[in-house]
Amino acid sequence: MQRIRLRYTKRGRLRFTSHRDFQRAFERALRRAEVPMAYSAGFTPHPKVSYANAAPTGTGSEAEYLEIALTEPRDPERLRVLLDESMPAGLDIVEAVEARTSGLADRLTASVWELRLDGVAPEDARRAVDAFEAAETVEVQRRMKNGIRTFDARSAVASLETVEEGAGTDPAPADRPTDRPCAILRLVVRHVTPAVRPDDVLSGLRAVADLAPPVPVAVTRLAQGLFDEETGTVTDPLAPDREAAATEPHTAAATAAATAPA
Repeated sequence: MQRIRLRYTKRGRLRFTSHRDFQRAFERALRRAEVPMAYSAGFTPHPKVSYANAAPTGTGSEAEYLEIALTEPRDPERLRVLLDESMPAGLDIVEAVEARTSGLADRLTASVWELRLDGVAPEDARRAVDAFEAAETVEVQRRMKNGIRTFDARSAVASLETVEEGAGTDPAPADRPTDRPCAILRLVVRHVTPAVRPDDVLSGLRAVADLAPPVPVAVTRLAQGLFDEETGTVTDPLAPDREAAATEPHTAAATAAATAPA
């Protein structure tokens, strides 16, 4: 059984797609692309798809990950193209690698987020960021299944800074309103329990500096992966699989590509 890891995006209006909506669209794409999926056992078999740390509904993302299991070997890049052609525009399959290592979910320990605060002056955002980073704890509240919970949003934040207009890497202009004053924040947050989301950090900025954007904030996940404590960066979670493939080029996927009909 071959395992393929995919990176996909949520762009433009498709950022409002829920995780369940994406699952349905992806399973339709698997059928359209005639992917030889492995299925679970039992009375209601379902395709073996493992999703990892999906972004909240309403946020854009350039770095969502999943893994699928196949009964027959396929070339990852050809599979990616077929799946991408079968998905709605905005839910794009942008990368595929054969799984050569274990523990993809274990390598998703932090995320890089971009927050576009339309209508907020950059100097006001910088003052709020300074106040947030100077605080030892920033308590916020969120409604959860068991009611309202209070927790610290500061400890999970590895870095928070303002960036200049145009410094972001999000290629989706629909997620980035223009012609208004705005501040852009870059946030690196560790994946902890309870999860600290960009909305929690925005609540924290409101608590410590009374920063309240006049319109909803456009939030985009730029990356997620293993957090490097020394450099403060988030590394590519698919890099170990690509490195393993480079040292072992003759694989089932390569054989499938060589024998596939033209």
